[in-house]
Amino acid sequence: MTKFHFYLLFTLFAYTANAQNDITVKGTVIDINTQLPLELATVYFTTVKDSTIIEYATTDKNGDFRINMKKYDKPVFIKVNHMGYQVYYEEQKSLLETKDFGKLYLLENVNALNEVIIKSEAAPITIKKDTLEFNAASYKVRPDSNVETLLKQLPGFEVDNNTGKITVNGREVTQFLVNGKTFFDKDGAIALKNLPAEIIKKIQVSDFKTKKEELSKQESTSDYSSVNITIDENKNKGFFGKIIGGYGSDERYETSAILNFFKNKQKISILAASNNINSSGFSQDEVFDNMGGGRNSKGNSQSSSGGKGITQSNMAGINYSDDWTKDIEFMSSYNFSNSINKNDSKSSQISFLPDGNILTDADSKSRSENTGNNVNFQLEYKINPTTRLVVIPSLNQSRSNSNSSSTTSSEDENGLALNESKSESSNENSSTNFSNSINFNKAFEKKSRNLSFVFTNTNTRSDSNGFNLSETIFYQDNQPKDERNQNNKNKADSDSYSIDLEYTEPITDSLRVRFGSDLDWNSSSNDLKAFNYDALTQDYSDLNASLSNFTSSKRNSITPKVGITLQKNKFTINLNSKTSIIEYDNHSLYLNQVTDLNKRYALPFGNFQVRYKFNRSKNLTFKYDYSNALPSATQLMPVLNLTNPLNTVIGNPDLNPIEKNSAAVDFRNFDFRTRSGYTLNLRGDYYNNDVVSTSVFDDSGKRTTTYANISGTYIVSGGANWNQSIKRDAHVLRYSFGVNGSYSFDKGFTNELVYNAKTTTVTPKVSVTYEYGQLLNISPSYSLSYNEAKYENYSRDASSNVVHRINLQTTTYWPENLIFGNDFGYNYNSNISGNFKKDFYLWNTSLSYGFFDKKVYAKIKVYDVLNQNQSATRTISATSIRDEENTVLKRYVMFSLSYKIGNFASSEKKGRGKQRGDF
Repeated sequence: MTKFHFYLLFTLFAYTANAQNDITVKGTVIDINTQLPLELATVYFTTVKDSTIIEYATTDKNGDFRINMKKYDKPVFIKVNHMGYQVYYEEQKSLLETKDFGKLYLLENVNALNEVIIKSEAAPITIKKDTLEFNAASYKVRPDSNVETLLKQLPGFEVDNNTGKITVNGREVTQFLVNGKTFFDKDGAIALKNLPAEIIKKIQVSDFKTKKEELSKQESTSDYSSVNITIDENKNKGFFGKIIGGYGSDERYETSAILNFFKNKQKISILAASNNINSSGFSQDEVFDNMGGGRNSKGNSQSSSGGKGITQSNMAGINYSDDWTKDIEFMSSYNFSNSINKNDSKSSQISFLPDGNILTDADSKSRSENTGNNVNFQLEYKINPTTRLVVIPSLNQSRSNSNSSSTTSSEDENGLALNESKSESSNENSSTNFSNSINFNKAFEKKSRNLSFVFTNTNTRSDSNGFNLSETIFYQDNQPKDERNQNNKNKADSDSYSIDLEYTEPITDSLRVRFGSDLDWNSSSNDLKAFNYDALTQDYSDLNASLSNFTSSKRNSITPKVGITLQKNKFTINLNSKTSIIEYDNHSLYLNQVTDLNKRYALPFGNFQVRYKFNRSKNLTFKYDYSNALPSATQLMPVLNLTNPLNTVIGNPDLNPIEKNSAAVDFRNFDFRTRSGYTLNLRGDYYNNDVVSTSVFDDSGKRTTTYANISGTYIVSGGANWNQSIKRDAHVLRYSFGVNGSYSFDKGFTNELVYNAKTTTVTPKVSVTYEYGQLLNISPSYSLSYNEAKYENYSRDASSNVVHRINLQTTTYWPENLIFGNDFGYNYNSNISGNFKKDFYLWNTSLSYGFFDKKVYAKIKVYDVLNQNQSATRTISATSIRDEENTVLKRYVMFSLSYKIGNFASSEKKGRGKQRGDF
C-alpha cells in the first residue's frame, strides 16, 4: 500500500510539473470567400526541421479549435487542412506562451475532387466525402507494435479488453481489409495481431457495404463500419513474420508461425499453429502469445470463464492476392483446421409447470474431433470502365466424430422420482459445402443509372453414422423401460439458388428509383434410418420403422420489388417494398404412410430508413422493418419424432407465417476536438403469430411437444455509451461508461395452459485505460449483469440473478527489453445453485525479455496462478432456470521463445520509428 501511495504522489507531482510547461493555442478557421466557419478542419503543428507532427485538433461547428500542448522552443509550422481547400501554412519561431491565432482563412481549391493531397506530409486526420482517414505516422506506438496497438491510439477507436470487439465512433467494425482486400478472414483478427504497425501508412474508416452496394456505388444501409489498412509503398516489398514455440507443465504446449511475402500488389501469407490451451483460432497476443484466455474472455479464443471443455487445435493456411493485370484482381485462401475437445459437464435445471416444477440433474462426458478444409477465391474483372464482374466461390469439406456418455434424473418439487436415463453414443459425420456468388454491375453514362445482377448458390451434402445405447426408466405411470441399442444413419442434402436483379434510374440528382425482382429456389431432403441390434445376427440389421423417416422440402419464390432513395447533403432516405409469392411443398414418408403438405403464400415485406448526418462524425438513424417468415418443415409436418425418449415431437400443419415489426433509433456522436463521443440506441421488436413450442408432461415427466402460433410478444432494448481520451505529454487516459438493457414479454403453453414471462436485463459497465508513454499500461474494468424474470401461471413468481465481473490488466515495458503483463479477473454469480461455486479468481501473468534488438523474446507465462478457474453459468428463460458447469483450463506454467523476422527497407523503417518516438 505504501508503494501505491508513493506512486500516486509521484504521478501528481509529474502532472503538476508538466502543467507548468503547458500552453494553449486557439483560433478560428474561416472560408475566405464566404466568411463562414469551417467545421472538421484539421489544425496541426509540425517541426520546421523534419515535419514531425507535434500536436493536432479539429475545428468545431463554429470553426474554432483549441489545443493544449507543451512549450516548444524551436521553429514550427501551423498548418490547416480541409477537404476541398488549399493547405494553410504559417511559420512560428517558437511556441512559448498561450496564443490566440485569431481567424485563419482558407482558399477553396477549384481542382480538388475528393481530398486534399499534401506532398510534404499527411495531416493526422483527413475527412473525405465518405471516408475518415488517419495518417499512421502521426500516432505514437512502440516500434514493435502491431496494428491493434496502433488502432488504440486513434481518436474514436475503442478496443474492448474483455471481448476484443472494436468500435469506431460508436459503430462496431465487422470488416478489416489490407490494401482493399481480405487478409485470411473478413473479421481481420489475423491482420490486427500480426501486421506490424511500422509498415502501415493509413487507416481508412467507412460504412460497411455489401459487394452489391460497393459495385453499384449505393449508400450503405449497414449499422457497421469497415476499416481498410493501407501499407506504406516503401514497405510493400520484402518479408516479415513471427515464430513462437512453448512447452509447459501438464504437457501444455503452443506453437505458431506466420510468414508474409509482399511484392507490390502481390501478397502471400502463410500461417500454422498448434496448441492444447484452448486457443482455437490464430492469435499472437503481444504479451500472452496464444495462451487461451491469456486476456480474460478475449474475443478470438474461448472464454476462460465460459468456454466448454479443453481444446487441442491444429491449423494451417495460406493467403494469396495479386493484381494479375490492371483489370483483373485475384484473391484466394486455403485453411486447414483440426480440433479435439474434451469436456465433463454437469447441470441442474428447474422446468416450470402451472401445478409444480420439475427438477432435472444431468452429468455428461464428451470427446469430439473436427477436421476441416476450406478454400476461398475471389476474382474481380473490370470489363470496361463502367462494367465489373466479381466471382466469389468457396468450398468447405469437414469431418467429425464424437463420443459421449450421460446420465439424467428428474424429480418433482417434493422429491418424488419421475424418470432416470443413461446413454452412451458415438457419431461420425462428413459434409461438403459449396457456395458461390456472382456479382455483375453495369453503370451507364447518366450518373446513378445502374444495372445490378447477383447470383448466389449454396449446395450442401452430409452423411452421418451414429450408435446409441440407452436406457430410460419411468417411475410414476407404469410405462415400460425405453431400451435402445441402435445404429442411426442419416443422409441430408440441401440446395439453394437465388437471383437478385435490380435496375436504378435517377429521377433527379438527389432522387433515384430502383425496381427489380428476387428469384429463389430451395430444396432439401433428410433420410434417417434407425437399425436395432439383432442378437441372432450380431449386427444392426433390424430396421426400426418408428425412428426412421424420410422428409423433403421445396420452397420456390418470386419477389418483385421497388425502392426509392432520396439523398441530400445532410440526409438520406431509403424506402423499399416487395411481395414474395411462395410455393412451399413438404413431403414425408413415415411408417409407410405418405404425408404431403403443400402451401401457397403471398407475403409482404417493407423497410424504411432515414439517416441524418449532422457532420462526418455525428449522425442519427431511424429504421422500420416489416417482415414475414415461414415456419420450418419440422414445425409444420404432423409426423412423430421419437429420437429423444423423454420428448416426443410432432409438427403442426396449421401454423401461420410469423409476422414481425421492428423499429430502431440510433444516434452517434464523436467530437474530434475533445476526443470524446457517445452513442444512444433504442430498438423494439413486436411479433404476431410467433411460433412457440408447447409441451404436455405426463406423470413421469415425459414431454409431448408440438408448436403453436401466439401473438403479442415483444422485446424492447436500448443502450448508451460514452468514451473520452485525454492526452497530456506522455500521459494518456481513456475511459468509457456504458449501459445496455432490455425488457421482453413472452407467452407460451405448458400443459396446455398459457404462461406469461416478463424478463428484464440490465448490464452497466465502466472501463479505464491509463498509458504512460511506451512504459506502462493499466486497464481496470467492471461490469454487472442483472437478469430478472417474472412469471404468471407458474408455481414460481420470479427469479433473478446478478453477475459481477472485475478485471485489471497491466503491462509494463521497463526496464528496456523487459515486458511484464498481468491479467487479473474476479467473477461472482449471486444466485447460482448451491452445487456450484459462486465466485472465482482468474489471474494470468507473463514475463518476457527481448534479445538481439528485440527480435527474440524469451517468456515465462503462468495461466490461472491461483488455480481457481471455473465455468459456472446460470441461464434464465421463460420456461426454465438452468445452472451448468463445464471443464476449463486450470493452472499451468509455460516457457516459450518467439522470433520476429523481417526485411522491409531498413533505412525507411528506422526513420519511421524515430519519428514516432520524437512525437
